[in-house]
Amino acid sequence: MGIVAKSTGGGKDFIPAPSGAHAAICCDVVDLGVLKVSYGGKEKSQHKVRIVWQIAEVMQDNKPFICQKRYTLSLHEKAALRKDLESWRGIPFEDAEVENGFDLEKLISAPCLLNVMQVKKGADTYANVTTIMRLPKSMEAPKVRDYVRFKDRKPESQNQQVPEDSDGNYFPSDDDVPF
Repeated sequence: MGIVAKSTGGGKDFIPAPSGAHAAICCDVVDLGVLKVSYGGKEKSQHKVRIVWQIAEVMQDNKPFICQKRYTLSLHEKAALRKDLESWRGIPFEDAEVENGFDLEKLISAPCLLNVMQVKKGADTYANVTTIMRLPKSMEAPKVRDYVRFKDRKPESQNQQVPEDSDGNYFPSDDDVPF
């Protein structure tokens, strides 16, 4: 018998997170490895990571919405990852932190305030994380629930993720710095 490929339905049953500001908690950081990406008509290889959050709002089945964003693994001053991490921390990185590197695993269980914007692309709707900020002291962070980190999943379930569009967008005092 040959190898038969079929449509798996992709993200057709996926319900994107609602637009707006949401209290969230980081529930995963996934190393996607080196991927080929096209930008400005040129193809290059970049090391990518995905940060995953759960928001406080839940779906009809009482499971929390998941929001994700893919980044190039870089703390260069122009890198989106650095800008989002500094916004989330509420303070800029110091030169020594950048030189020594920042362990993204520190983000796990860190609370934040996510701004999510739903975007239609063709027949699909995506929930893009547009802003990440420190969670205001008056807001309570949700607890991570009903989520297994990507690295702890069985191989057959590692392909289950939130759909993304071609750009990698998804359908989340100093002592108080969360990481």
